[in-house]
Amino acid sequence: MYVILVYDVGEKRVGKMLKLCRQYLNWIQNSVFEGEITSVKLKELLKKAKRLMDMDNDSIIVFKSRDIKWLEKEIIGLEKNPLDTML
Repeated sequence: MYVILVYDVGEKRVGKMLKLCRQYLNWIQNSVFEGEITSVKLKELLKKAKRLMDMDNDSIIVFKSRDIKWLEKEIIGLEKNPLDTML
């Protein structure tokens, strides 16, 4: 499946969350990641992320698509981390 993941965590946890997400997905911009991932790997990522989070103040939003072709992506301004797999 194709996933876009956005997180909003406290300053003390940003670095750890960034490092974790980079192990599974491609960094796009600030707290935004995207890429192909299996459902098992996504569950693993979210389980590890929950351990880092303060559940009363932090959040993660996951957008899922079965196929990248169903996702229209438009970039306005500077693309911070272009991916070769994206058109």
